[in-house]
Amino acid sequence: MINIDEINEAWGWVGLNAEEVLGENAFGNLIIRDDEGRYWRLSPQDLCCEPVAEDRAALDALSYNQEFLNNWYMPEQVRLAESTLGPLSAGRKYCLRIPSALGGHYRRDNLATVPLSELIRFAGEGAQQFEGLPLWN
Repeated sequence: MINIDEINEAWGWVGLNAEEVLGENAFGNLIIRDDEGRYWRLSPQDLCCEPVAEDRAALDALSYNQEFLNNWYMPEQVRLAESTLGPLSAGRKYCLRIPSALGGHYRRDNLATVPLSELIRFAGEGAQQFEGLPLWN
C-alpha cells in the first residue's frame, strides 16, 4: 500500500489533499478520498488525477456503472500484462513504459512492472511537466 504523503507530494499540485486510498487496480490506478470527502481517480497511464465523485453516494453509484467498472478493472489489459509478464509480486503494479497520455499503447513491448510508489511519483512528476500542453492518447 502506498503512503498518503507520497500521493500528496506527487499529486498535490492538482488540488488533491489525499486522506485515504480506498482501492487500487493492477495498473496502479487508485481511488482516493480527499480531505473534503470527494473521491478521485489517479490513473498513472493517463498522467491524470481527477475527481470522479463528489460524495460517497456518488462513488457508490459508480459501482453500478458498467463502463466505469470495465475501465477500472481493465480486464483485457490485465490479461495481456499477466500473459506477458506473469503475476505481480508484492508491492508492484503493471505499467506502460510510455504512458498512454504520451502515445503509448497496451502492447507487449510497452508493458513493465514497477513499485507502486515509483509509478505514482513518476506519473505525478510527468503530468506536472506536461500541464497545459495538448496530450494525445
